[in-house]
Amino acid sequence: MKTILLILSAAILLVGCVQTIAIRTVGGIMDHGLEAFNEEGDLQLAQEALGANLKLIEALLKGDPENEKLLLLAAQGYSAYALAFAEDDDPVRAHALYGRARDYGLRILTQEARFRNAAAKDFDAFRAALVSFSREDLPSIFWTAFAWGAYINTGRADVAAIADLPRVNALMDFVVRHDSTYYYGGAYLSLGTIEGSTPPMLGGKPEKAREHFETCLRINEGKFLMTHVYFASTYAVQVQNRELFETLLKTVLDAPADILPEARLPNAVAKRKAERWLSQINELF
Repeated sequence: MKTILLILSAAILLVGCVQTIAIRTVGGIMDHGLEAFNEEGDLQLAQEALGANLKLIEALLKGDPENEKLLLLAAQGYSAYALAFAEDDDPVRAHALYGRARDYGLRILTQEARFRNAAAKDFDAFRAALVSFSREDLPSIFWTAFAWGAYINTGRADVAAIADLPRVNALMDFVVRHDSTYYYGGAYLSLGTIEGSTPPMLGGKPEKAREHFETCLRINEGKFLMTHVYFASTYAVQVQNRELFETLLKTVLDAPADILPEARLPNAVAKRKAERWLSQINELF
């Protein structure tokens, strides 16, 4: 009997190990899939593929719920889907999707004990706990902060959510300190969007927003076109600079489709957003 139990236990353990290995292998393959996704220029094809792959990632997470690679892919994927395919037409849905992305990112960060203990405490404790992380944690911190900031921006009526902005800024400050060039200067793009979307009477700093966007453009040499779009749709609208608004968006529309081949999809989305914003120029100014 003992021999049979040992054999059964070994078999169960072996099945579990094989399952985990299979999940992590697929997760590694999907890393390359994300690169291919970002290089896709056909928006409809990208939307169909991303939706299916997000559900696959979630299915894999059922079998390996603490897998940081899969959690990061989920945070990135839901952020991308919300920005590209929900934000313009259905802000309520985008808000929910950004929240899902943020939560996947936080599941990575809270695996670190000190941060987990500080996450729900006051801001000073939250910021102090960030010293537990290193440059290796930068992608997880960036995508968590990106999703969290976008979640706040798409739900400005939620006062409790807005109160979390200092936490988002602290995460993005971490990114700036450790690698300000990460994701085409994405930390500056996010910080600029937050500042540019917040009215001065609520603490927004328009000129600080402009500084962030200009820094981002220097880092990505103007090739990551989403920078121009959010520069126009937040800062330029906030300060009512119609000329800047028009110039930025026409720059996006005039840019070659392959100006940044590894970001062909984000740039295609930026072009679509630029057309939408330009169509509203007389309502905005």
